[in-house]
Amino acid sequence: MLDLPPMEDALKGVQAELHDCAFPLLDDIVTTSNLSTAFKDVDYCFLVGAKPRGPGMERADLLKDNGKIFIDTGKAINDNAKRDVKTIVVGNPANTNCLIASHYAPSIPRENFTAMTRLDHNRALTQLALKTGSKVTDIKQMAVWGNHSPTMYPDIRYATVNGKKATDLVAKKWISDEFTPRVQQRGAESIKLRKLSSAASAGNAAIDHMRDWVNGSNEWQSISFITNGKLYNIPEGLIFSFPCTTANGKFKVVEGLKLDDEESQMRIKKTTEELLGER
Repeated sequence: MLDLPPMEDALKGVQAELHDCAFPLLDDIVTTSNLSTAFKDVDYCFLVGAKPRGPGMERADLLKDNGKIFIDTGKAINDNAKRDVKTIVVGNPANTNCLIASHYAPSIPRENFTAMTRLDHNRALTQLALKTGSKVTDIKQMAVWGNHSPTMYPDIRYATVNGKKATDLVAKKWISDEFTPRVQQRGAESIKLRKLSSAASAGNAAIDHMRDWVNGSNEWQSISFITNGKLYNIPEGLIFSFPCTTANGKFKVVEGLKLDDEESQMRIKKTTEELLGER
């Protein structure tokens, strides 16, 4: 059996690696296992501290183990972080973990808690780019709806590739039989290949998410946040992913999109029911 270092020693190792990267904007690093110290006066929270899913694990297993973590985390943010702190939950099940954390941080605006579907958004961009022989930067107006789970709805009905409608460039059968399940199950595929949860791609997506939230972007992105019961008839009080744009540190849902076709209605219903069940 390996003689693993204590937590504090492991954190010192991370600190050493960050120092060795010589990041020009890095001034100081605080390593701690104390939640009050960790969240003291923070501006941005990346909540990656969840038990990762392993081979054969169900989402229910993650809910049982990780729900407890996010109660304490939410309380610590509430008691210590800045009042305008921006939070992204990466640890799965991200949407419901985010709901738990926000519930236990009543002093922080609920819209300042988000869950990451940017990873699913990036995965969808890549799959469409590979299929059409294009670059991800050629693709506009991608959307991911719902839960960060196998019920999510990656939606290319409004997407364009170099100005052309994506749905004119790929077969409907490819969308239903290959694209959608590939994006939905990409996390499980990564685990099967690596024997570990996604790491680099998840970290990159979290940075994408926070960068665009802070700096603003006219490009569509997918963000999960608390519902108010008025957007696209999604019930109130869920952390649900919508296509958004960002400006001035706030996100705005892309409105006026139609979800009245049979396929969209079925997929939205399924992911909504899953989130209601998790709640």
